[in-house]
Amino acid sequence: MAVTDVDLRYLRRCVQLAGRALEDGDEPFGSVLLDPSGTVRFEDHNRVKDGDATRHPEFAIAKWAVEHLSPAERALSTVYTSGEHCPMCAAAHAWVGLGRVVYAASAAQLTQWLGEWNAPPAPVAGLPITTIAPGIVVDGPAPELTEEMKALYAKAFRP
Repeated sequence: MAVTDVDLRYLRRCVQLAGRALEDGDEPFGSVLLDPSGTVRFEDHNRVKDGDATRHPEFAIAKWAVEHLSPAERALSTVYTSGEHCPMCAAAHAWVGLGRVVYAASAAQLTQWLGEWNAPPAPVAGLPITTIAPGIVVDGPAPELTEEMKALYAKAFRP
């Protein structure tokens, strides 16, 4: 399934959340969880600036979903995110049984941009979600948001 106009609406919200994270001195990543009825149930942005590198919004979504949604609801939910899940978040997503993932910018794009900028690489490999969790339906990147995401990443990671 391709990224739809509805998906773009939620991805734009994720990009806003990523911008808010950057304004707060954090890394620019944001995510939104929609339940099976299409209701936004949870949203967050990166909170790693204080030293806990596990405080990614996708990981927070996985933890929140276990506490608030049934397994059936989790499986039919959609996670929107500004950047493709890292391996930690992809594993958490799969372990708790969340459904489809839609992302604005891929891990491969971020890795390429970091290389172009001679920035330090991420501490974990930028693997596709489906390499970590092959059963998850994943859509992205969204070309409509590429330049905006690249600009956010440049502000955060470009030396």
